[in-house]
Amino acid sequence: MKSPRGLPKPPSLRNLGNSPLAKAARKPLPVAPPRRAQPQQNLPHNPLPAPPSLPRSRSINPTALTACAVAAFVFSTYGTYLYVSYNKTVKNSKNLSVPVDVSDRYIETAATFDADIDTTESIMGIGTKRKELVQRAHGDVLEVACGTGRNMAYYLLGEKRGTDADGRAAMVGCKSVTFVDKSFPMTAVAKRKFYELYPDFDLVAFEAQDVMHPIPPPPQVAAALKTAGDPRHDGWFPEEEPIPENFKFDTIVQTMGLCSAPDPIAYLTRLGKLVKPEGEILLLEHGRSYYGWVNKLLDDLAAAHAMKHGCWWNRDIEEIVRGSGLEVVEYKRWHWGTTYRFVLRANPNKKEEDGVFLKEKEGKAEGKGEGKGEGKGGEPARKSWLKWWA
Repeated sequence: MKSPRGLPKPPSLRNLGNSPLAKAARKPLPVAPPRRAQPQQNLPHNPLPAPPSLPRSRSINPTALTACAVAAFVFSTYGTYLYVSYNKTVKNSKNLSVPVDVSDRYIETAATFDADIDTTESIMGIGTKRKELVQRAHGDVLEVACGTGRNMAYYLLGEKRGTDADGRAAMVGCKSVTFVDKSFPMTAVAKRKFYELYPDFDLVAFEAQDVMHPIPPPPQVAAALKTAGDPRHDGWFPEEEPIPENFKFDTIVQTMGLCSAPDPIAYLTRLGKLVKPEGEILLLEHGRSYYGWVNKLLDDLAAAHAMKHGCWWNRDIEEIVRGSGLEVVEYKRWHWGTTYRFVLRANPNKKEEDGVFLKEKEGKAEGKGEGKGEGKGGEPARKSWLKWWA
């Protein structure tokens, strides 16, 4: 048979049968052996640096952008307002003519006084400091510049046997309390508070008068003198006579009042005459700071603050205490040095030129910035601003 091109076709394996050619054709082709894996050679490899990735673009939230813009506008406007208001207040303050005695301001503010300062005293922890100080009071107690009675809730009324701060046996608690304030409306508020808190306590008296005027003796002494027909029961007796010992008090409390006294040194000296020789004068006051920039703020706004609130908040309490010549038993400051705590005693050895701290005279001033506390140039030693609270 021929192919279409005229060439003979190759024989089919079927036609070859079992011929040697057919057998050879049917044999499987040899399979190449698998290639062995060649060990990988560590050839030097210097790849080209990858192209830098393009930064992802973030879409800005329009709401957040608007909020930031509004906040920036508000803060900048408010900051400008504060700056302008401060400068205006300073200018007005320096032009004010403020009387020496500004205590009459409390006649108008008595009704709202507590509400006006509650928040500030709470933030500064003044209530705790009042409590710690007032609970030291014992015996016949006189509180001067009592105001609306912000110390009222802290008194331990009723004298009993106990131990003092040093663990020694002593009488503790208040035998009697006499409250004095120059403002009649403030005294009225204090009186109402007292009888709401202590309706059954009888040995108490309220006097709306100046501390520089004669002070009635403790209530039980005044009652006995009145019963006996002694005209001194209200505290009046010849000025040339010394104050009788039974007219004096075991403890005198005065908190935040020196700022309103026309002559604070004379005021404090007067308290030294009303306390018994072994008695204590407990002071909690506010005034100048450790820091010059704080004092500048206080000075710039002092006249305006005194005109409105009846308080000179930039007084140097240390210098007032020094000038009084009283002995300092304890002394501490807080709030950048603007809050002062003193425990004082009458100084029987006081001279006219005297007026130094007891701790300084003994050479035992403790806690620089708290006891003696003087830095360069007679300025108070400065504490770290991080420790302003303690």
